[in-house]
Amino acid sequence: MRARLLLVAIAAALVLPASAAQRSRPAAPAQRDWTQVVVATPEGGYRMGNPAASIMLVEYGSISCPHCAAFAAEGAPTVEEQLVRTGRASWEYRPYLLFPTDPGIFMLLRCQGPAGFFPTMAELYSTQRSWFGRVQAYVQGLSQEERQRLEAAPVTQRIAALTRASGVDEIFRRRGMSVGRIDACLSDQAGLDALLATTQRGSSQFQVQGTPTFLLNGRKLDGVYDWASLRPHLPVR
Repeated sequence: MRARLLLVAIAAALVLPASAAQRSRPAAPAQRDWTQVVVATPEGGYRMGNPAASIMLVEYGSISCPHCAAFAAEGAPTVEEQLVRTGRASWEYRPYLLFPTDPGIFMLLRCQGPAGFFPTMAELYSTQRSWFGRVQAYVQGLSQEERQRLEAAPVTQRIAALTRASGVDEIFRRRGMSVGRIDACLSDQAGLDALLATTQRGSSQFQVQGTPTFLLNGRKLDGVYDWASLRPHLPVR
C-alpha cells in the first residue's frame, strides 16, 4: 500500500511541473494592425502603416478629384487590407491643390490631425458628388455683384465660403470638431501656406501635374492614374 502511494506521489510530482509549465507558457503575440498607425510626415502628408515597410506607396491626391474618389473606392481597401494592415506596405497621402474646393477641406483635414485623417478622407470621397454639386449650385446662384464681392474677398474668406457651401463642415462636426475650431482652421493662413508648399514640392520634385499621381519607393509611376494601372505594380491578389 505504501509503495502504491509512493508511486502515485512520484507520478504527481512529475506531472504537476509539466502542467504548470504548460499553463505559464506565454501566448503568441497578436499581429499588429498597422492601419491604426498614422503619422504626419515632413512632406506635408499623412502616412498609414509600418515606417520600415519594404513597399512605400505615396499618393498625391485632390479631395475634389473624381479620379481620386474612384481610387478610394476601388483600390484603397485592397491596399489597406492586403498590404498595409500586415506591415508589408505603408501608404502616404499628400494633398495636392487642384480645385477651388480643395484648400478649405484639406485645411480641416489637417486640423483634425493624423488619427482621423484616413477615415474622414474616405467619407469625403464617398460623398464627393453630393458636396461638390452643392458648391456648383452655390456658385451658379450668385449674382454678378455677389460673385465680384466673393472674388475680391481675402483668400481665406473665399475658402471658408466655398467650404461652408459644400456642407462638409457637418462631417467634421460629427467627428468632434467644434464650430469655433472649424472657423479657426478655415482662417489659418499658415495651414494654407503648408498645403501650397506640399503642392509646389510635388510639382517641382516629382513633376506632379494631375491627380492621383503615385510614387512607389520614391519613384514616380508614369502613366499610372487609377487602380487598374497601379495594381500590376503591387503584390496583391
